[in-house]
Amino acid sequence: MQDISLETFLFATMLTFFAGFATSIGAILAFFSKKDNYFILSIGMGFSAGVMIYVSFMEILVKSRESFTNLYENPITGEFLTIICFFIGIILTAFIDKVIPEDLNPHEPKSDNQLQELKPDTKSSLIRNSKLRRTGIFTAIAIAIHNFPEGFATFVSALENPTVGITIAFAIAIHNIPEGMAVSLPIYHATGEKKKAFWYATLSGLAEPLGAVVGFFLLLPFMGDATLAIVFGIVAGIMVYISFDELLPASRVYGNAHTTIVGISLGMFVMAISLVLFKLI
Repeated sequence: MQDISLETFLFATMLTFFAGFATSIGAILAFFSKKDNYFILSIGMGFSAGVMIYVSFMEILVKSRESFTNLYENPITGEFLTIICFFIGIILTAFIDKVIPEDLNPHEPKSDNQLQELKPDTKSSLIRNSKLRRTGIFTAIAIAIHNFPEGFATFVSALENPTVGITIAFAIAIHNIPEGMAVSLPIYHATGEKKKAFWYATLSGLAEPLGAVVGFFLLLPFMGDATLAIVFGIVAGIMVYISFDELLPASRVYGNAHTTIVGISLGMFVMAISLVLFKLI
């Protein structure tokens, strides 16, 4: 990946825009969709998790290990450094989660009681909160912070393997849709202005391409096997954390254990087939 063509760069950038603008789709759906139709959403979140977990362990982490192995004669050293980078990615994403106050964090809580409070038919829904507008704005900021590393993960994956990049962009787009709804609904219910709610959701999604481009140009002078090994390891950790901390709990909230496992299985299957087909091209 040392020599990157303009076409490849633009393609990877467009994928991050596609994933980011899914928040705009979520904003629109929030205005017109039925509030009790959550079956497909549950499947979709599980699907996204399946895609990201599978590609992290079967493709991205493998590339990290291979890049480290090319640098060091001892394969154990490569394995060890891959593990370190992987958990750095997890810790980095967990830190971002930690610095955002719980009541402003758009992603799902950890405890069963907190998960129950987020169910669509619960009267204590965030939408009925008296501080809806402020909540919506801060949710947009929180989502933008989370989308920054996601955009970089999509971008780097697309540069190395377009098929993987497309699949990851699709998976992230699916889970960006409810995030767009999380931003637009409070603002819309507080102000009655669809346009304002839509733009806040859209701006939160633009952090995806911003994270991609900023991350790329910061690392461009250092691009090589060592940089790729580190980046791929960290990206794998980021994606695994997002899957287990955000996507799977959300899938359970909007569905049940069965819809979640169906979504995961479908996501892994699609990702596996796409990787095989790419090798045949």
